[in-house]
Amino acid sequence: MYAQFGPAGNPDAFYEAGNKASVQMPAWLGGMKLTAYEYQCSRGVNIKEETARDIGRQAAIYGVKLSIHAPYYISLGTEDEKIIANTQNHFLKSLEVARWMGADRIVFHMGGPGKQERGAAMEIVKRSFSQILEQVEKCGLTGIYLCPETMGKQNQLGSLAEVLELCKMSNWVRPAVDFGHLHAVTGGQYVTKSEMEEVFDIIGEKLGADVAKNLHIHFSRIEFTKGGEKRHWTFADEFGPPHEPLVELCALRGFTPRVICESAGTQAIDAKVMQDLYFSLIK
Repeated sequence: MYAQFGPAGNPDAFYEAGNKASVQMPAWLGGMKLTAYEYQCSRGVNIKEETARDIGRQAAIYGVKLSIHAPYYISLGTEDEKIIANTQNHFLKSLEVARWMGADRIVFHMGGPGKQERGAAMEIVKRSFSQILEQVEKCGLTGIYLCPETMGKQNQLGSLAEVLELCKMSNWVRPAVDFGHLHAVTGGQYVTKSEMEEVFDIIGEKLGADVAKNLHIHFSRIEFTKGGEKRHWTFADEFGPPHEPLVELCALRGFTPRVICESAGTQAIDAKVMQDLYFSLIK
């Protein structure tokens, strides 16, 4: 098994080539020999069943592994009953689409702590998420990984430690590690192979070697301020983190993650850069 690389959403080059719909993405990615695609439901789950199944069929033909990014509107750290109900609905609808599409994982953000202390907010998050896991079980939607993402802003929940707390709650919860976010929220760390390796080692210690080996990863270069993430850029821009240490580490240690590139508009081109480097190193 090899690491998989691909874009988050549809890049500029996809549309410049004359394509119009996401159902065309797997064939287009196949032409680039990319093997992963993260379908974006970040602004809401609005895709029709027929379209989702069509994307899944095309992905199977071209050997593209699918994941879904759940809506940004998810907020697990609140006690507002309406928001809790909406959050539960976002999870269930995302899981339903994943089932139609054949996606095996859903990436989501926990939300913010509001005016609460982070520890108190995390207790609410775990209580809310436990109820969601029960609902998922009740609806027969298990079997698809739920992946809380490490976040890039100081005012968001989603440090590596907080993500791992959720991952201990079920075998169907796995971390989504965004190295660009980690770089931004720490004010410029996670630029060396040893810093990145520590993330894999911590996950291996807490969740097992298999989870660490097969991580779901987001990667992009990010501009940041004191508050953390400001803007995503491309590999041609002078921002961090560099991709080479991550790819070299995966090749050296035999890690086989799914690496989703979130560059601004060039996410497929930059995913291809990572993939080409990876295969050059494992030959």
